[in-house]
Amino acid sequence: MARLQDKVALVFGAGSIGPGWGNGKASAVAYARAGARVACVDINRAAAEETVGLIVAEGGEALTLSCDVTRLADVEAAVSATLERFGRIDILHNNVGHAKMGGPTELSEEEWRREIDINLTGMFLACKAALPAMIAKGGGVVTNISSAAGIRYTGYPYASYYASKGGVNQFTVGIALQYARQGIRANAIMPGLMDTPLIYQQIAGAHGSTDRMVQERHEAAPMGRMGTGWDVANAAVFLASDEAAYITAVCLPVDGGLTARCV
Repeated sequence: MARLQDKVALVFGAGSIGPGWGNGKASAVAYARAGARVACVDINRAAAEETVGLIVAEGGEALTLSCDVTRLADVEAAVSATLERFGRIDILHNNVGHAKMGGPTELSEEEWRREIDINLTGMFLACKAALPAMIAKGGGVVTNISSAAGIRYTGYPYASYYASKGGVNQFTVGIALQYARQGIRANAIMPGLMDTPLIYQQIAGAHGSTDRMVQERHEAAPMGRMGTGWDVANAAVFLASDEAAYITAVCLPVDGGLTARCV
């Protein structure tokens, strides 16, 4: 039997910001390949629809939803639609994130608050909306996508990203321990230097050119290469499976050794 047979996964950020495989898109497809039915949510409905199309083409079952994770009403509607279609939620996967360059002197207050809302408050709202249904059925798994930037300076000047991802880590630990006796497991995945569509949209400018960015990020990775969305997806499937039944409150680096290096 497949590892996640008969499970239902609700994936916020299941679309990709550009061509290729982002963490959320790969995770949604990986959940489906492991036997789960998947609600694919993205602020860009067409991006979510693309992921659903890939799942359905492989014989899986998926639902397309659109949502702004910074709006509680939107998040609640996505949770309700998932419950209406599938009857339960076993896996809540929070993947939405954004990297805005700038420190306190460069960012406006509005930009700072927006980044915190996208990267951290959205996960709070998703848990607020989905946890009651998960607890009512006896438990479930929450997987929050954080970053190596949550525990290390990565060389980029994005203060709001460091702050929000550090918040994601401790938020995850908090809910894991608060709800452990109610059957909830919660873990964070901390990707390192990854080759996903997001970096071409939000990070390339910090390197001067796309080619230079790719080269420098490969060289900075201890293994000599960046990871991919599938590395995150494989970790997510494991954490959601019964094989990880005694794993909770963990912030798991998926970074090729990046955060273990002292220089």
